Amino acid sequence: MNEKNVRITDCTLRQKNHLPALSFREKLELCRLIDRLNVDMIEMEEIRQVKIDSLLIKSVCSAVTNAGIAVPVSLNQESVHTSWEALKTTADRARLQVPAPVSSVQMEYLLHMKPAAVLSAVTETIRKCREYTKNVEFIAEDATRSDGAFLRKIVAAAAEAGANTITVCDTAGSMLPEEAGAFVSALINDVPELKEVIVGFSCTDQMKLADACAVSAVQCGIREIKAASFQTDAVSLMNIVRILDLKKSMFGISCMVSTERIRSMTGQIETLCRTGLSRSLPSGQQNEKNENGIMLSTHDSAESVRKAVEKLGYDLTPDDMEKVWSCFSEIAEKKDLISLRELDAIVAAEAMQVPPVYHDIQYVINTGNTISAMAHMKLMYHDKQIEGIASGDGSIDAAFNSIEKATGRHFELDDFQIQAISEGREAVGETIVKLRHEGKLYSGRGISTDIVGAGIMAYLNALNKIVYEEEEA
Repeated sequence: MNEKNVRITDCTLRQKNHLPALSFREKLELCRLIDRLNVDMIEMEEIRQVKIDSLLIKSVCSAVTNAGIAVPVSLNQESVHTSWEALKTTADRARLQVPAPVSSVQMEYLLHMKPAAVLSAVTETIRKCREYTKNVEFIAEDATRSDGAFLRKIVAAAAEAGANTITVCDTAGSMLPEEAGAFVSALINDVPELKEVIVGFSCTDQMKLADACAVSAVQCGIREIKAASFQTDAVSLMNIVRILDLKKSMFGISCMVSTERIRSMTGQIETLCRTGLSRSLPSGQQNEKNENGIMLSTHDSAESVRKAVEKLGYDLTPDDMEKVWSCFSEIAEKKDLISLRELDAIVAAEAMQVPPVYHDIQYVINTGNTISAMAHMKLMYHDKQIEGIASGDGSIDAAFNSIEKATGRHFELDDFQIQAISEGREAVGETIVKLRHEGKLYSGRGISTDIVGAGIMAYLNALNKIVYEEEEA
């Protein structure tokens, strides 16, 4: 098939060994930013924890408006069904991926299967995927180290089974550009079935030649490239898009990704990912500097705050922006200036949340050095008001106990963290609450100049995630 357009699939989220640990909200925001680049597909991670991972995929499907969403499946029918259940809300843009190692070493080591068994499992899984969607991709992992005859056999079988995209991977990243080009040319020439599908290419950057190998592959017939918008061990999205744009006349191809916005957008993506990276560093190594020197105050308008939020790389809905503005206004009344770092924390705490089942909380807490802490909590459960009164060993413990009284539910408190995200007597505090329910961990985040209030917000944030998953199940 004579495709003149080269598709770009963003594989950033699949680079687990090179990507910082990102929160649910950060992964969602990362996909929103990638979508604004106008890539063709965004790859998600394979579903491991069904409820949590499915929730993320469903949220991304709702948040992303342009790109297709691709989810890899294991070589079994249950995995296919589970992945499609998460994807089906955006069926017209959904893709199921069937990745499998095709080199002898990896088939034996990773799958504990012989080549004939892998071939059978791959074709059966592709046929199962086709029952749900026509957009099915077979990913031949470690293809450049596979037996040539077997590689040709399995990609032909994958195409016959219904895969409309077949991607070959240089997983080891050991090829030179001319070798990559020759490898692709020979494969396309030897397998007639590949003339009827999109042939893709993926390469690791072991020798710092991934971008050059991808360009060589495009010159030899590849029409889809997997690239990362954040610096990882994959082809650089920014580099490959700029090269394809500069050489489009020579190659006779086009690419849908916008080169005008790519530098600013990848900069925002890097800022988001670096934020995740900074959380794993000791506090002394974190850069506390406000790089842009921007400080906001109570005199700033909602429009000024919106522009500052955009500078941080967020593209919020009007509802989320209203929540951020409301929280900003409350904090601005208690302190003179708010930094971009504090604003970033406000966005993380207020926006991109699951729909709150428990909301509109009101509380009174009495404590002192001669009396036990006592908390009285009123809040809404959907449209019904509930309340609870409880004592505790300190204000936080009393607050959490009173929420349990009001909701009639008890959860194991796995972790409670408090840290200042700014300095001085009017510092904004951040709390992280982790609740364990049915063996799974749910985290919530809250920020406020009142550390008890921040703890309550974090607890409810985590609680709402638990209830949302239960009601969606």
